[in-house]
Amino acid sequence: MLINTPVTAAIAIIALWLGFHINRKVGFLHTYNIPPAVSGGLLISSLVAVIEATTDREIRFDLQVRDLLLITFFSTIGLSARLRQMLEGGKALAILLGLAVVLLLIQNLTGTLMALAAGESPLLGLIGGSVSLAGGHGTAITWGQLFEEHFDLTNASSMGMTFATAGLISGGLIGGPVGAWLIRRNNLHSEERTPELPHIESGQNITYIIELNSVLTAVLLIALCFALGATVYGWLSDVGIRLPAFLTAMFLGILLTNGLELCRINIDYRPIQLAGDLSLQLFLGMSLISLPLLSLQGAFGLISLVMVMQAIVITLLTIFVVFPMLGRSYDAACISSGFIGMGLGATPVGIANMNALTNRFGPSPKAYLVIPLLGAFFIDIANASLVQLLLGLDYRWMTTTSH
Repeated sequence: MLINTPVTAAIAIIALWLGFHINRKVGFLHTYNIPPAVSGGLLISSLVAVIEATTDREIRFDLQVRDLLLITFFSTIGLSARLRQMLEGGKALAILLGLAVVLLLIQNLTGTLMALAAGESPLLGLIGGSVSLAGGHGTAITWGQLFEEHFDLTNASSMGMTFATAGLISGGLIGGPVGAWLIRRNNLHSEERTPELPHIESGQNITYIIELNSVLTAVLLIALCFALGATVYGWLSDVGIRLPAFLTAMFLGILLTNGLELCRINIDYRPIQLAGDLSLQLFLGMSLISLPLLSLQGAFGLISLVMVMQAIVITLLTIFVVFPMLGRSYDAACISSGFIGMGLGATPVGIANMNALTNRFGPSPKAYLVIPLLGAFFIDIANASLVQLLLGLDYRWMTTTSH
C-alpha cells in the first residue's frame, strides 16, 4: 500500500506537531534535546508497524517531495554561508574527516570482534559496523547483497536494514543529549546572532511580519540554486562525477550569496532562514514516519549487543577525542552532536540533532557546513574504500569459524 504525496506530507506535519507537544509534556525529552521529528516520527512509524503486523499489509510512503525539501534546505544553508565561515570550517572539516576514518575503523573492529566472540562470521561484524551505521540503508542493502552472493552470508541484506534502522534511532536519541551535556558542562555559548523576524506579541500569540519583497527574493534565490544546481549536477554526471544533488545546490548558494555580498547587494536573509527551517522539519518528519520498524523485530541477541557497543564507542570517541580536537567550543559541541547522528544513522539525523541544539542554545553556521559536507560526500568515499580494503583481506579462514 503506497501512501501518496499529499497524505505523506500531511502525516509528516502531524508527526512534527505531535513531536513538539510530546517534548513539551515529557520533561526529559526537552531537557535532553531529543528532536521533535524523532519523538513524533517514531510514534507514527510505530503505529504504522502495528498496522502492518496486524493486517499483514506493507505500508510505504511516497517520498519524492522529501528529496526536494532536502535540496531546499541545503540551498538555504549555502545562501547563509559567508566566506569567513567557510574558511573557518575548512580546518574543522579536515580534522573531522580524519576522525571519521578513525570512527569507521573502530566501528568495523568493534563489530568484527563481537561477531568472532559469538562464533559468527566476521562479515557480520562489517554489516554491524560502518556498512550499515555510517553507510546507512542504501549501503547496507548494496553490500548485503554482495555478501549474500559472494560470501554465502545468509540474510545479510535484512540484517543490514535492521542495523541501519536501529542506528537511525540511536543516533537521534544519543546525539542531542551528548551535545547538550557538552554545552552545559563547558558553559558554552553561541557567538553568532540569530536574525529574528519582526513580530508582534499579544499574550501567548505571536504574529510574524514578513515583507513580500523579501519573501519573493528568497524564493528567487532558492529557485536559482535549484535550477543552476541541477544544471551543474547534469554536467558533472555526464563526465562521470557523481555528487548528491543537494550538494551542488548548496555550492551554488554559497557562490550566489558571496557574489551578492561582493557586489554590495543587501539581502534580507530572515525569510531564507524561515524557508530552511520549514523544509528541514518537513524533511525530517517524512524520514522518521517512513522508518521500517518491523525490520527491528529480529534485533535481539547479538544485534542488540553490537548496537549497544557501537553507541558506547561513538559516544566515548566524541566526548574524549572529537570535541577536544575541534577546540572545545560551542561549534565543536554542535558538530559533535551531528557527528554522532551521522556516524550511527545518517546525515539528516545529524542535522536534526544540531537543529535541536541550535534552536535552544543559538546558531552554529560552521556545524551546518561541516557535517553536511562530511556526511554527503567525504565519509561515503572513505567508507567504500575501507570496506573494499577489508574485503581484500582473506576472510576464508574466518568464515569457517562461524559453523
